[in-house]
Amino acid sequence: MSEFLAFAHTLADAAGAAIRPYFGAHGDVEEKSDNSPVTLADKIAEKAMRTLIDQQFPDHAIYGEEGGQKKTISEYCWVIDPIDGTRAFIAGRKEWGTLIALCADGVPIFGILDQPVTGERWVGTKGERTRYSATPASIAATDLRGAEVTLQTRACASLANAELSTTSAMYFTPGQAKQVVALAQSCRATVKDGDCYAYGLLARGQRDLVVDAGLKPYDILALVPIIE
Repeated sequence: MSEFLAFAHTLADAAGAAIRPYFGAHGDVEEKSDNSPVTLADKIAEKAMRTLIDQQFPDHAIYGEEGGQKKTISEYCWVIDPIDGTRAFIAGRKEWGTLIALCADGVPIFGILDQPVTGERWVGTKGERTRYSATPASIAATDLRGAEVTLQTRACASLANAELSTTSAMYFTPGQAKQVVALAQSCRATVKDGDCYAYGLLARGQRDLVVDAGLKPYDILALVPIIE
């Protein structure tokens, strides 16, 4: 486990190095078949991670948002999303991140959420408390700079006291949207800061609920051990 986790940090570092030069730049944006955007940064970062995995663990499977699946007979599969929240990335907002999970027989044993511009990183390992670290570049965590801390979600007595986060109404069907509106009306406040970053805020105790729809395995598997 320690070898795999150390390697996952290497993957996050490599993805961040590939992504940072493109943040805030007006690069080419393409539309995929599902009408979601993809940037050159997405492609370069995923290729960097895939290359490292193939070199270090050539028998491991890979499932990435941009490169699809590399299937093997190994019980281990790396599930990666180079930029979860590409629309926020394109807009120059920070509500995005790199997601890395290692699954054994389909179950995530650890997950990393990395925000390479702010320097924040969440690490969730099955059976352990989630760890969070931030560099001095992080504006959102001024009280935690340079330190690694263990996290817990905050206690919330009722929906009337809860702060709800969601990515965008465009991801919900009309029926789902009606349910989300009803839920939002029961909460104290609703914030649209979604994608993976909202789940990081949930783990840090700064959100009480996150509601999304249509998530793919590479959108969610890294977040499962972080939240649990």
